[in-house]
Amino acid sequence: MKDPVDLYDSHYDRVNDEIYRSIRQATYGDDLGQASWITADECSRFNALLGIRAKHRVLEVACGSGGVATRIAETTGAEVVGVDINAFAVRAAQRRVAPPHVRVRPEFLLADADQALPFPDQSFDFVFCNDSINHFRDRLQVLRDWRRLLRAGGRCLYTDPVVVTGLVSNAELAARSSIGFFMFSAQGVNETLLTEAGMRVVQSVDVTEGLVRTSARWRNARQTRRAALIGLEGESEFEELQRFLAAVHALGNDRRLSRIAFLGERVEDAV
Repeated sequence: MKDPVDLYDSHYDRVNDEIYRSIRQATYGDDLGQASWITADECSRFNALLGIRAKHRVLEVACGSGGVATRIAETTGAEVVGVDINAFAVRAAQRRVAPPHVRVRPEFLLADADQALPFPDQSFDFVFCNDSINHFRDRLQVLRDWRRLLRAGGRCLYTDPVVVTGLVSNAELAARSSIGFFMFSAQGVNETLLTEAGMRVVQSVDVTEGLVRTSARWRNARQTRRAALIGLEGESEFEELQRFLAAVHALGNDRRLSRIAFLGERVEDAV
């Protein structure tokens, strides 16, 4: 079995390099330093689904280099805390310059979301996690910890980008999960786990189209800069990442692996 291709360490360690800035600009339009399928417009839609307002406290799990957390703080006035397991990502997030009108600058911490996060019970109004739930090994325990962190009536929103909604071969699954540990989920599993974790499923929204569009743009943007990227990454890593993005696009376009956003709300224990 091949070792996972290095997407995250290399991305976050070079997040401010001009070539990667230009790739993100071509991929997303509005560069938030992201390494997932989310765009700035989608971030705003997720904020609206959660109902984030000024003075709310928001936790972003797997915050990457902090661009999405900063955008949430900028557009809502909320107090935002981001955590990530990747030290390069957290370092980049801590160095990020927030816009001058941000009321409270986001805080970024190194933490493993597969473990209980280092915050007191009922510390947050909202928990947000974009395109990363599939990298956690014990999803039920993760969701239970999020419920612990939510205040009464608090909500979580996360996207699962690898919900199996069609026939997928073992080779396709291997290509789609070539960047690290992946947990693929069947339809209905997320709803069941949210309920078991003590949350009510408020809504689920199919957001696969964004993944399809973004993966194609990302692959094309890299392909047009092939020579320069091979100089930075090496030919093997470049080609592996291109194959990964091609698999994401093909499986999403066919709706055999779908990206679904799940909105859950903390349910209070019976007295």
